[in-house]
Amino acid sequence: MKDIITQFYTAFQQKDYKSMAALYHPEATFKDAAFDLKSGKEAGAMWEMLLKAGKDLRIEFSDVKSDGDKASAHWEAWYTFSKMGRKVHNIIEARFEFKDGLIYRHTDHFDFWRWSRQSLGLMGWLLGWSSFLKNKVGASAMKGLQGFMAKSTNEH
Repeated sequence: MKDIITQFYTAFQQKDYKSMAALYHPEATFKDAAFDLKSGKEAGAMWEMLLKAGKDLRIEFSDVKSDGDKASAHWEAWYTFSKMGRKVHNIIEARFEFKDGLIYRHTDHFDFWRWSRQSLGLMGWLLGWSSFLKNKVGASAMKGLQGFMAKSTNEH
């Protein structure tokens, strides 16, 4: 499973969202502080949306480990948060479970307050610890993904 995670993050570095999406099981879930996705299709669309929006995105990954049908990795991302034009350096710990040789459960953990201070400035510093801001960011992210998926469907 270690090789699948290495393929995933290598594709991420190359901004190859199609290869990333192909590594998700159709019934996969993805969860982080902004997204709670219920299918491999949604996860693939999320990476496509983020990679298309992240013009200056750079990622590095390390410490890929696997044990049976579970794996983990450390990754870091540097980018400009498009809504505010602020530079962000996010540090993420990823956990994976596999089914049928594909990513079935993917959970990314990062310090939301740290991220919100960088991406949102004073509002993030003041409210980044709160569930109010986390819920607001999550709702906005999901709305953006739904709009992106609807537009992508209409374009094809």
